[in-house]
Amino acid sequence: MIPQVTSLISGDGRFPLDRGARVRGPHADAARELLGLPEDGDAPGEIVLDLVDDPSLGDEGYTLTVTPETARITAAGAAGLGWGVQTLRQLGAPGAVPCVTVRDVPRYAWRGVMIDVARWWRPVSFLRAYVDLLALHKFNVLHLHLTDDQGWRFEVRAHPPLTEVGANRAESPEGHAREGRFDGTPHGGFYTQRELRDLVDYAAARGVTVVPEIEFPGHSQAAIAACPWLGHPSAEPVRVRTSWGISSHVLNVSDRAAGFARDVLDELCDVFPSRFVHIGGDEVRTEEWAASPEAARRVAGAGLPGPEALHGWWGRLLAGHLRGLGRRAVAWDDMLDHDPPEDMLIMAWRGVDRIEAALRAGHDVVAAPHTHTYLDYAESDAPGEPVSIAGPLPLETVYGFDAGEGVLGVQAQLWGEYLPTRERFDYNAFPRLCAVAEAAWTSGRDLGDFTRRLTAHLPLLDRLGVGYRRPHHQGARHVHL
Repeated sequence: MIPQVTSLISGDGRFPLDRGARVRGPHADAARELLGLPEDGDAPGEIVLDLVDDPSLGDEGYTLTVTPETARITAAGAAGLGWGVQTLRQLGAPGAVPCVTVRDVPRYAWRGVMIDVARWWRPVSFLRAYVDLLALHKFNVLHLHLTDDQGWRFEVRAHPPLTEVGANRAESPEGHAREGRFDGTPHGGFYTQRELRDLVDYAAARGVTVVPEIEFPGHSQAAIAACPWLGHPSAEPVRVRTSWGISSHVLNVSDRAAGFARDVLDELCDVFPSRFVHIGGDEVRTEEWAASPEAARRVAGAGLPGPEALHGWWGRLLAGHLRGLGRRAVAWDDMLDHDPPEDMLIMAWRGVDRIEAALRAGHDVVAAPHTHTYLDYAESDAPGEPVSIAGPLPLETVYGFDAGEGVLGVQAQLWGEYLPTRERFDYNAFPRLCAVAEAAWTSGRDLGDFTRRLTAHLPLLDRLGVGYRRPHHQGARHVHL
């Protein structure tokens, strides 16, 4: 099983997990769907779901007891029952479940995966397939990166140009971005609010919360291309960025731009019920603010030390608006350097040291250091590996990451620049995502034991159609763009 359970005692015999097994108890319909069982099963085997008053299980823990006649899952809530069903699903992948007694409680409350749909739009079917894969591995957060310089993917009814213009770029880099070659092919796409509401419901039924991200105030070139009044005067109109990297174009600090941000967040929160909303806040260039009379007036009026402090001004403005909507702002750790509000959740990405820095500053923290969790990095620097933004980041390094105590959780990142297709996305994601799943769920870990269990787990990924990168001991299968 992946992730490894807290404790497991083996028994004698097997429980037949076939299409005739009956399911009863709360949330039986959801369990039946996950296990592929009919509603009117008449086989002697029975799967029983029980809600119990057991504080030691927390919100997501569960027990699973399997005998030749019965598979019984107990939990304090729906989430725990769902994770118990996923364990049963993994154990029964060959068709029968070994008799076991399992007790399982996650280490961290936030076990996330960030998927970038801004650089390359991905169909809803892709996102649903990944929700299923996340749930199978007991991830409970899908962080959806919806906007960036290269594309705006969220329908905002108050500002139609965001998707009419901002969702489309003229071309994309070909090969490595530094080579300066482009494919000459337009790319675009966005999600309607209805599509995203359906995705939220689909994920919730599987125990996964969708946390949306809109980038403010940097990584905003697509928004400025769509609504030029968000930007700064320039010699030429800004277009949706066609190259990777960091744009120097940032949102201005006018009242109108602030109102725009509130409009976007209002509609975002209407679609996504998540308690947390990610506002970006990373890699903000300040050259335009330094040259802007309007920014100088804002700096003076707000009593700020200089234009760089407008980064924090934006963060506090957005966090305050979200607070009024009953939500909490999440930001990348760049915001930590600009006086963020105390209730802002910090996603520490620039290094392991940023985790401790955010904790010392009194923030809730999700550990997401690029050195261990950026799965868009190449796994190997061996000849024949596909082009990647950086690396190598071997499976063993990912598995060895320990976020320590005091953090809210751990998250993997799959930035999209070099992952344009499902084939390439799978190749980078798996099996390293299995390693992140275990780092997020399991307290005591052993690489050798994980490697043995991973070998047994890969046939399940094969059956699910996941085009993973084969571990080196099995012979790597290379994918080219």
